[in-house]
Amino acid sequence: MKVRKAAVVGGGPGGLYAARLMRLADPGLEVVVHEQGLPETTFGFGVALGARTQRNLEAADPDSLRDILAASYPHDMSMRVGDRVARVPGGRLVAIARTELLAVLGRHAEKAGVELRHGERVDPADLDADVVVVADGVSSATRTGGADAFGASVEVGRGLFLWAGTDFALDEAMFAPATTEHGTFVAHAYPYAPDRSTFLVEADEGTWRRAGFDRTTDETPSDASDETALAYLSDAFAQRLRGHRLIGNRTRWQRFRTVTCARWSDGNRVLLGDAAHTAHYSVGSGTKLAMEDAIALCEALAAAPDRDAAFAGYQRRRKPEVARMQALARRSQRWWDSFPARTHLPVEQLTVAYMSRAGNVPLARFAASTPGVVRAGLAQYSGEPPERVDLADPDAWVSARPWAGFPSRVVHRGMLTDFTEVTNVPADPWCAEADELVRRLTRAGRAAWVTGPADRGDLLTRLEFAERLRLAGLPMVIAEGPAELFPDLTAGLAAGRTDLIAIQNRP
Repeated sequence: MKVRKAAVVGGGPGGLYAARLMRLADPGLEVVVHEQGLPETTFGFGVALGARTQRNLEAADPDSLRDILAASYPHDMSMRVGDRVARVPGGRLVAIARTELLAVLGRHAEKAGVELRHGERVDPADLDADVVVVADGVSSATRTGGADAFGASVEVGRGLFLWAGTDFALDEAMFAPATTEHGTFVAHAYPYAPDRSTFLVEADEGTWRRAGFDRTTDETPSDASDETALAYLSDAFAQRLRGHRLIGNRTRWQRFRTVTCARWSDGNRVLLGDAAHTAHYSVGSGTKLAMEDAIALCEALAAAPDRDAAFAGYQRRRKPEVARMQALARRSQRWWDSFPARTHLPVEQLTVAYMSRAGNVPLARFAASTPGVVRAGLAQYSGEPPERVDLADPDAWVSARPWAGFPSRVVHRGMLTDFTEVTNVPADPWCAEADELVRRLTRAGRAAWVTGPADRGDLLTRLEFAERLRLAGLPMVIAEGPAELFPDLTAGLAAGRTDLIAIQNRP
């Protein structure tokens, strides 16, 4: 379609990138970005970009990616519990200061002929433009004010988190718990510059309240940092911080909000990035999704005959990928919300559990990229020496291990006589309804055979619930699933989510 004028509301990565791509596609197009903040007041720490995202950005605009990578900081990953460390190669994983990313994208937008207007708040309804790209973030005033038009909903998470930073570069991305008198806090941290790291910390609500952070959160103004929390966490993570203290930047406790919209456009307005959808930070997807939205939107505008068709094509292309990422993110969020329950696991097996938490990394693929960690983790799972672990076919090896008198981890119903069959697993295995089901099964004190529909999503949810039952102390837990999802079942075994597995429709 031919667009005469385009306006972008929000000068974050997605908005700036969309503005540049629209101008590159049509140098005659008038594009204005309206950002209510000033460059000198921009806040935030680091932004991570994975290999797949980099490939997508390179295909769309190699010039801007070149400058992004030049200002980025590569790193690997590690899981740390106590003095034990399990390291995972990061591949092409990089991070960049959010301020630097915005500066790079702003320069490239202006180079393409985009006009940037900072320090002004606008109402999209008042803008004279054929297309108004709404990229004003998770708290989007446009989406909130037009919730019915967009079919918007917001789901608030149970756990709490805060973003902080450090004035030194960690050696690698790090996941590490710290247990205090009030409970366990977990750090997600990574370097993004030679002298800076992001340091995100999360906690369950009970720990947060016992530490008094419900009070400090109420007392902290919206434009200030919770200095009490920063001091407390600096002490809690002193070993990881190497004598440094945490840095705040409007740092306060908050709950993650998962945004979904049934419709991404209304009239000449089209939502992009966090304004349209969010996915939990533990899958590192916010900036990725926004910039990939920008690519799809600009391609749809160039290919479609009119605005409505362009917006429909954009949503049709992006919504399945966003839904996939949100499903992964919800599982990841639940895993991290319940992370303290797993700190008894040896660090390598815990890393296997982490990598397989959302069903996105098969055991065989992880073994191929990180054989040392997987070999150690499977040895810990099986109780056998590492040299006896066969990584040529880890799924077969994991399922063939004997356990509690069974010749392998694969059983059928004729092999057990005393168990409770569980067929209606709640969609959220950590909700109140699931809590009550766990209590009933625990009181019964019998083995639990967890089964249900053959859909992959249902199986992954069953494995989550099976883990809850194991953590609650049931004598035996069996998770049942279809033969074609055998790798998911064996990953559940290796990660400690279930004791035994069964193949559906086998006698």
